[in-house]
Amino acid sequence: MSATTPRRKRGIALAAVVGAALVAAVGVLPAAADSIAAAFAAENDAAMNRMMAAMEIKPSGDVDRDFAAMMIPHHQGAIEMAEAELRYGRNEQLRRIAQEIIVEQQQEIAAMHLALGQPLPPSAPAPTQGLFSATDTTTNSLPHPHTMPGMHMEHRDTP
Repeated sequence: MSATTPRRKRGIALAAVVGAALVAAVGVLPAAADSIAAAFAAENDAAMNRMMAAMEIKPSGDVDRDFAAMMIPHHQGAIEMAEAELRYGRNEQLRRIAQEIIVEQQQEIAAMHLALGQPLPPSAPAPTQGLFSATDTTTNSLPHPHTMPGMHMEHRDTP
């Protein structure tokens, strides 16, 4: 029998560590994915429940008011679901669509309020601020205050 060299011992130890890491990763990654999927599902369920409850109105006899009273929470539900996609989704095309949904639905909510002569909802920070993707380890902080994720334009301060 030949003696095991220090180099061979390190190789065996490294292989054992890598093997243990792979076994651990296989056990952890599905759990993390399940956790992300569960959080996403919970947020969507909550958004759907709020939306459906808010859409149950007592008819006023004014078709326009009733339409807006049901559509505003419907649009708000879409915004909340899009926010969940931004928090947990990884597909950049779907994340871009979610961002567009948020902007478009907010504009339609404002238009419905204005059409009925109602005051606009109070201004709030963009709902995508501070949201992150499941693949990010940070809160998706922007590289510069005048840029947006996915945009490749640099802002130049001019005197």
